[in-house]
Amino acid sequence: MKRYLICILIITIFASCEDVVDVELPDNVSRLIVNGVIRVNENEEYLPIEIVVSESSSFFEENTVATIKSAIIYYGTPREDAPEILEGGGVSNLAEVEPGSGKWVPDPSFDSDQRIRVGNINEGDVFQLMITTDTEQYLATTTYVKSVPIDSLEQGDETLFSGDETEVIVTFTDPGDSDDFYLLDLDFGEFLVTEDEFYQGQTFVFSYFYDNELQVNTSSVVDVSLIGVDEPFYNYMNQVIVQSGGDQGPFQTPAATVRGNIINITDIDNVDNTDNYALGYFAIVEEYKDSITITENETN
Repeated sequence: MKRYLICILIITIFASCEDVVDVELPDNVSRLIVNGVIRVNENEEYLPIEIVVSESSSFFEENTVATIKSAIIYYGTPREDAPEILEGGGVSNLAEVEPGSGKWVPDPSFDSDQRIRVGNINEGDVFQLMITTDTEQYLATTTYVKSVPIDSLEQGDETLFSGDETEVIVTFTDPGDSDDFYLLDLDFGEFLVTEDEFYQGQTFVFSYFYDNELQVNTSSVVDVSLIGVDEPFYNYMNQVIVQSGGDQGPFQTPAATVRGNIINITDIDNVDNTDNYALGYFAIVEEYKDSITITENETN
């Protein structure tokens, strides 16, 4: 009987310590999310245009596919005396790949070819993405930015703290005729940004260290991309990387709200409507890629 009384007493004590905690979540404001970063390989014939649209959901739910009425890309060279006027370019009407997919590409059923030839664009050309929903209209403007090739990609033998990391050494040469900004896609969802403030016109060499556990769970081949970006995209990516802790790609919803270049122009004259905006980014950027195979005997 004494043993039973002790058990009942213990259960009563623990039960009395259980309190209901109400977690107050932030207000859910559904927003359009645009994944519109187009990486250009100038050896290809056409730009690989694919715009992915989704809609933010509540705190604990996955984002859903967004329903839009149309997506159109306008492009051309800004006129010197009137930069808002684009000359020598054209229009690309987009269509959804499959209903409900949220993926929009140049419309294959259009009367004329809606694809954009790489040979028809130049550095500094302006691209505008217009997205229309049932109730809203969004506009994003970006400038085509070129990159430089990766000079070399080598495996090093240095480590950081644990001694188990694998070093990859990246080398590229900045052209030196302008202020340049770069985004490095280091595979496995790892990204870095850099600007040429301290190496303008010079060869830049840096090391990136991969966790060996990450390699074991994926592949021994590392793909690295060097992407040319403008300053606004550089600043955007810098915020995304910082807020996501570096473990998230640039085209997912950021850990905290980071505003890109997708502007809601439905009521553009309403200066008080500052909270009605979309997430994501639209950019046309040149990419150079290289790969390296990590060898077992060089891994610490």
